[in-house]
Amino acid sequence: MTPRSLLALPLGSALLAASLAAVPTSAAPAVAPAAAAKVTVTDGCLKSAPETKGGTPVKICYSIFRPAGATAAKRVPMVMHSHGWGGSRTTDAAEFTELTSAGYGVLSFDQRGWGESGGKAHVENPAYEGRDVRALVALISRLTWVQQDAKGDPRLGAIGGSYGGGYQFVGAFEELRVKGKPVFDALAPEITWHDLSQSLAPEGVVRTEWALALSAASVPAQALPNNIYKALVEGSATGQWPDGSTPGSENLVKFFEKNGPKWHVDHGRKLDIPVLFGQGTTDSLFPLQQGLANWQKAITKRARKQSMFIGYNGGHVLPSVLPQGVNVTSDPCSKRLAGGDFRDLTVKFFDANLKREPIEMRGLGKIHLATPTSTCTTVSSVAPNTTYAVGTVATTAGPAGAPVPYPVVEGPIRIAGSPYLTGSVTALGTDNRAFYGLAIGTTPLDAHLIQNNVLPIREVDPVTGVVRRIVLPSVAVNVPAGQTLYLIASPVSDTFATMGSRTPGAVVIDDTVVSLPVVGR
Repeated sequence: MTPRSLLALPLGSALLAASLAAVPTSAAPAVAPAAAAKVTVTDGCLKSAPETKGGTPVKICYSIFRPAGATAAKRVPMVMHSHGWGGSRTTDAAEFTELTSAGYGVLSFDQRGWGESGGKAHVENPAYEGRDVRALVALISRLTWVQQDAKGDPRLGAIGGSYGGGYQFVGAFEELRVKGKPVFDALAPEITWHDLSQSLAPEGVVRTEWALALSAASVPAQALPNNIYKALVEGSATGQWPDGSTPGSENLVKFFEKNGPKWHVDHGRKLDIPVLFGQGTTDSLFPLQQGLANWQKAITKRARKQSMFIGYNGGHVLPSVLPQGVNVTSDPCSKRLAGGDFRDLTVKFFDANLKREPIEMRGLGKIHLATPTSTCTTVSSVAPNTTYAVGTVATTAGPAGAPVPYPVVEGPIRIAGSPYLTGSVTALGTDNRAFYGLAIGTTPLDAHLIQNNVLPIREVDPVTGVVRRIVLPSVAVNVPAGQTLYLIASPVSDTFATMGSRTPGAVVIDDTVVSLPVVGR
């Protein structure tokens, strides 16, 4: 499926198809009806923050799954769940069999603007979705069969991917901001973001396909505020991320400012609870470095010792053709640590942190990353530790220019983490752009991106010999003997379709040095 055909899907399913098809843990196993029948399901709605000051409260709808045997005398922990962008809550008890059969209650809810809930999607804004999650936590604290640690403080975990990971962070950070503690006892967010603006438009260069998909998925439910929908479409069409600098234009930077962990971290808040991070190594919307930023910045050092980071092959995936990428779906790290997939690891993680059972959790305090060949590499740090001089790196000129691979180092070598390059940049046009990533191949002719991602440089004004530090996509790869690690320099990227240079011209980097996180150095 090409990016263009993806966007031609029915509007409400476009992003879901891209998000879920390549997530190794998205499919629930078949469950006999009798097993699901033991769970009591209760549907309801509560009233939450109005869309405007003094307006009508917005209803937020939910389904509660009470496991067999849960009573006031035998209370159980609760796990919250919510959906991805364009989705709705889960109402089938069979979908949560791993949790309910393990003795957990589950509450799944429609986020604001989606499903049966009212209002508009403010994309995990603390003043809206944050208050919705807090209202749901208050509801859970009044359930007589849910374990309580204190008044208004239920024993609570959370699951969900993409937008369903975003609610976990806004909820936990808002509880921390308001009450001084996160209330949630453990989180398991998957394929979600740290900084939404940098995810959708790194360096102000719009991820065209994803901005359009987010917009399109919101149309059937009219979930987005109309001005924000128009701004996303405008950004995709013009190649300029709307920042309010043009009179009469929207300011997406301002709209998304508070909508992620970065805002809370910038205001001195960190979560001091265990977190099981799941992130797609081939994800091109919320790429690996977004999850790693949450690992490094959103939780405390003490919490990291009781947490773990799992990178699997999957996530929000669009075919990467120019430059050529990979198409792999696998989760070798969860298999190694839990004998199954990320869902199995999540139940074990909750058993240790919600039930507080004395079970051995392997891999705590570490980062575990899948490679394209479905091996698992474990590291304590993703920081580069080795440099390689590459010389002059230049893109071909023009919108039809081909990617150019430059050799960095021959195999065997193993890398895992967050590389970058430095060099002296010359770009003589106006608003010149180029895209960079790491690739592997036996020759330049068969070199392909390691994990589907490139990141841009943008020079708004002409520059000559200006020293820059350019972030490269975070990766994990084993480069065997006989193959070479390459730096790809490209004037175009299909993920950033039509986002190349505004005026023709090559981007040249002299004295290029690539810094790599080499494992086993």
